[in-house]
Amino acid sequence: MFIDEIKLNLKAGRGGDGVVRWLHEKGKDKGGPSGGNGGKGGDVYAVAIRDVGILSKYREVKVFEANKGEDGAKNVWHGGDGKSIDIELPIGSIITNLTTGHKFELNNDKERIKLLSGGRGGLGNEHYKSSTNVSPKEFTLGSDGEEAEFNIELELVIDFGLIGLPNAGKSSLLNTLTSAKSKVGAFPFTTLEPSLGSFYGIILGDIPGLIEGASEGRGLGHKFLRHIKRTKGLIHCISAEEPDPAKAYQIVRKELELYNRGIIKKPEIILLTKVDLITDEEKTEKLMQLEPLGESVYALSIIDDKLIKEFKDFLSQSAS
Repeated sequence: MFIDEIKLNLKAGRGGDGVVRWLHEKGKDKGGPSGGNGGKGGDVYAVAIRDVGILSKYREVKVFEANKGEDGAKNVWHGGDGKSIDIELPIGSIITNLTTGHKFELNNDKERIKLLSGGRGGLGNEHYKSSTNVSPKEFTLGSDGEEAEFNIELELVIDFGLIGLPNAGKSSLLNTLTSAKSKVGAFPFTTLEPSLGSFYGIILGDIPGLIEGASEGRGLGHKFLRHIKRTKGLIHCISAEEPDPAKAYQIVRKELELYNRGIIKKPEIILLTKVDLITDEEKTEKLMQLEPLGESVYALSIIDDKLIKEFKDFLSQSAS
């Protein structure tokens, strides 16, 4: 199951304790202080990877803690630092520290951001040695590492998002252009979660169908709109079965604008799909209705190899 939002409890490592130790020299029962300091606790990092499904890894285990720093030892031996941990998250993750309200974003592959710092190591008794305190027994314990609950929300970063009303042919198009296996069905909301595919390095995303009122949360609402924000361009699919394709186009555009005006400024390709279901005359008429709405308007049928090739060539040029 695709997961695009999850909460994790994260804790940095506790610092190691300082210790009381004494030098042991021949002929002396107790030499000077030699207790070492404790090591620092491990930090917690978020690391971006190219795997949009990685959040499902955290469905069962949602609590992670970095290692504790080692305690100090004799001969002024400083304890080793605790091992830090990396929490792998998809590119496009927005990470919110629910304790402090701070937000972090992972926008690039292998980007690494520190979320929590490990606790300081405690001080050994050697640290307290002075001219007036030659045999100190003081020491301190290591401090706790930072701890917080984090909300991780995924906003997909894709080259072209396939948008449109439900049952507009987006899933079929994605399957045709890429090796994706998006669900296909002749009813609304076949796609309940985003699917991705790669077309010669161009990342395409089949986004759940949009309905009128989605900007107010109707239908799949914000689940759809959140994922469309970070696409570089849009492929607006309109089924040839629509009696008024221009109206279908405007419904989607209106919801995008109500949610975020920046989205409607993205480059857009208008695609009349399923043209094998209508006559050539009807196709010409519907294309004429759509052509005034955008600079790039195409007709497509997934069973027409010529139309598929023409669109693939155009899409390759558009992304270059």
